[in-house]
Amino acid sequence: MSLFIAYCFFVISILYLISTVTKPSKCPPGPCRWPIVGNTFLMKKLSEKLGGQYKALIKLHQDYKSNIISLKLGSDEYIVVFGRKLVQQVFIRNEFQGRPDDFFIRLRTMGSRKGITMTDGKLWQEQRNFTERQLKQLGFGKLVTENLIKNKLHELLNSLDNQRENISLNKVFSASFLDVLWTITGGKQFSKDGDKLDELLQLLRARCGAFDMAGGLLNQFPWLRFVAPDYCGYTGIQSLNVKLFELFQGIISEHKKTITNDMRDFIDVYLHEMESSNPDTSTFTDDQLIAICLDFFLAGTLTTSNTLDFAVLATINNPKVQQKLHEEIDKVLKCNQIPSIEDKTKLPYVEALLQESQRFQHIVPTAGPRRVLKNTTLDGYHISKNTIVLMSLRSIHYDKARWNDPEVFRPERFLTEDGKLIHDEGLCIFGLGKRRCPGEVLVKSFLFSTFTALFNRYKITFSDDPGPTSMPKAGILLTPQPYTVNLEVRKVQ
Repeated sequence: MSLFIAYCFFVISILYLISTVTKPSKCPPGPCRWPIVGNTFLMKKLSEKLGGQYKALIKLHQDYKSNIISLKLGSDEYIVVFGRKLVQQVFIRNEFQGRPDDFFIRLRTMGSRKGITMTDGKLWQEQRNFTERQLKQLGFGKLVTENLIKNKLHELLNSLDNQRENISLNKVFSASFLDVLWTITGGKQFSKDGDKLDELLQLLRARCGAFDMAGGLLNQFPWLRFVAPDYCGYTGIQSLNVKLFELFQGIISEHKKTITNDMRDFIDVYLHEMESSNPDTSTFTDDQLIAICLDFFLAGTLTTSNTLDFAVLATINNPKVQQKLHEEIDKVLKCNQIPSIEDKTKLPYVEALLQESQRFQHIVPTAGPRRVLKNTTLDGYHISKNTIVLMSLRSIHYDKARWNDPEVFRPERFLTEDGKLIHDEGLCIFGLGKRRCPGEVLVKSFLFSTFTALFNRYKITFSDDPGPTSMPKAGILLTPQPYTVNLEVRKVQ
């Protein structure tokens, strides 16, 4: 009997191992899979060799000559989609609107699926609709937001005037955007607590560098947190989670003590909605509010500051670009004038430069992850329910058929022959469809105003010669190599 049990166990084990390397029927092409681990270590090796997961995916795209490739990472089936046509379908089609329900996603919000960024279904629809509606009423895209940005820019420029050498602009950008975002969200200005701000930004950067869009080894093998918590990134993300949750709980508790019928910010509005909802059936809870605050913080902080960082970096690296930028600004703005949103139409070169910078080094080279909600097809391939989908935005922004010379930084590609702006043609910066970034208007306003005000007041050069390499640091987001600048106040005639 014991021999029979051993034989059955052996057969079951073999069948299980075979199942881990067998591809689904009509599956897109992709590399051969190892038992249990799938393509995890292949992706890790390629990512380290080429300088980022997004480059490893592009390499596989080229090797298999397909706009969809399949991978297995741990126990999860993945497809990666390339090219604007297919990426656009994934962004828009309803069956691709889900989010994974895995260890990494739940770890992000302390063990449960909450918030709006990484949820789906009824919870996501109700919470996202409420959040978008309330943020618009509180000032997103309105004069309120523009005035907040202008006030922060006055503070930012005044502080820069006091120290114009060896400045790291990323921290300055992060603090300014956080203050704008959190004045609307929770009435708090993080820049007034420098030590806490530094600590939070360091944790955020560590998190972005330790993981990729697939969640890294920690997501594929959660048991690693017990044997190598530092190596797999578990220690770092837990530390960040605890600090952020304590921070948001403190802010929400303060609001509960001082709340009135006068809606000061998003947290006030949310607490009033909680009060008027049925606690037995409502999705409006303290934990959900904390998770939405976390979404704002994670989605808005480094994405915006890194985007500005890349734009400044590209401008300094191209002196003729900075010269043309100054020439256009001088025709429209007075010396030291803070631009208004209405000035956008008068400054097409500024807008073209910002668009080209986001094409040239888009901070999210791989978008996702999406979860397939039902069996479907894409480009003739069968895609099974619960397959996880990643989208290569890099393949769009570096498509030689569209851009001709994508490796060259050239703002003029977004201008007509008579100097008029070509709006976002061929780009995919903020996503499409139902999950398009809800903070798009705020981010665009902040980018334009801050970038224009900065170069209106200063000529900017690297503190050290040569400056940093153009190769970004890769993780969940692309991050510029560290650099410092010197600011020379411009004397405009």
